[in-house]
Amino acid sequence: MPMTMSRARVARRIATAAAFGGSGVGLLGVAAVGVLLTEVRLARRTVGGSSDIPPCADGRYGAAFGHRTDRPPLRLGFLGDSTAAGQGVHRTSQTPGALLASGLAALSELPVDFRNVALPGAQSDDLERQVELMLAAEAEVPDVCVIMIGANDVTHRMPPAQSVRHLSEAVRRLRAAGCEVVVGTCPDLGTIEPVYQPLRWVARRLSRQLAAAQTIGVIESGGRTVSLGDLLGPEFEARPRELFGPDNYHPSAEGYATAAMAVLPTLCASLGLWPEEERPEPSRGEGILPVEQAAAEAASEGGTEVTASRAPWALLKHRRRRQLPDTEAAGPSSVTP
Repeated sequence: MPMTMSRARVARRIATAAAFGGSGVGLLGVAAVGVLLTEVRLARRTVGGSSDIPPCADGRYGAAFGHRTDRPPLRLGFLGDSTAAGQGVHRTSQTPGALLASGLAALSELPVDFRNVALPGAQSDDLERQVELMLAAEAEVPDVCVIMIGANDVTHRMPPAQSVRHLSEAVRRLRAAGCEVVVGTCPDLGTIEPVYQPLRWVARRLSRQLAAAQTIGVIESGGRTVSLGDLLGPEFEARPRELFGPDNYHPSAEGYATAAMAVLPTLCASLGLWPEEERPEPSRGEGILPVEQAAAEAASEGGTEVTASRAPWALLKHRRRRQLPDTEAAGPSSVTP
């Protein structure tokens, strides 16, 4: 609990700095930063990188459902970095966008038109450009957008308040356009296998602090968040050969499926399609908490959804995950412009 409260205070300070234009909070001393940079240079020699272009998953999923209803297709947008783009896998069906589009189609029993504008290597300051693309005049505004961003902000030392400010503005613009928004917060960078101490400890600390601050910014901008870090962390550490791709950095197909299963319930709930009620179940550790406390707890426990309640409170939920449907059967059946 003391660790959670400390993280809550730091997250609130970062979010406040973001809201008022500050440069962020100095989270590490000069000596620690020096160690971090030295370890990063060493890690780059062993952590692979992928220059492969991620497979394009844009198109319509669940097209067969269109013959059963006269309702229009749902529209799903994806923004973010290489993880959102699906870098590290070679089949369209293995990307997180395809997995979530097919899952949304199966649970809604409606076709889903999917569009991805994520860019490998992107930091949060690229979200402005991505939002412009997503809301371009010739494109239909999505019903819901998923954003996955933050890892490159940590590794490139973007001030956390600046990172949160860019993300919050993107969420506000999408919400103002009538789009629901779900953000998969910064993953746990302490799970990258070839990275050793003390970088692993520093990377974990920074990524979790950013994830908590992202949560505050997103909730106060009208979106929802899903914590990926702690959910994926133990699984990636226990089974790195299965959940990391060939470059030892991006998820494998199974890793992306694990992340997608965590996001799908919140994605569906944002559209009123998930069967669970929008109220906490205390027996499952859920509750209505101050926003910063909910953010800190979510950063420590993966698969946790945080959504707004009456300010300054937030609802913390652990939605039950379901197995994803077969994306090969679900689509895509066409490519969108």
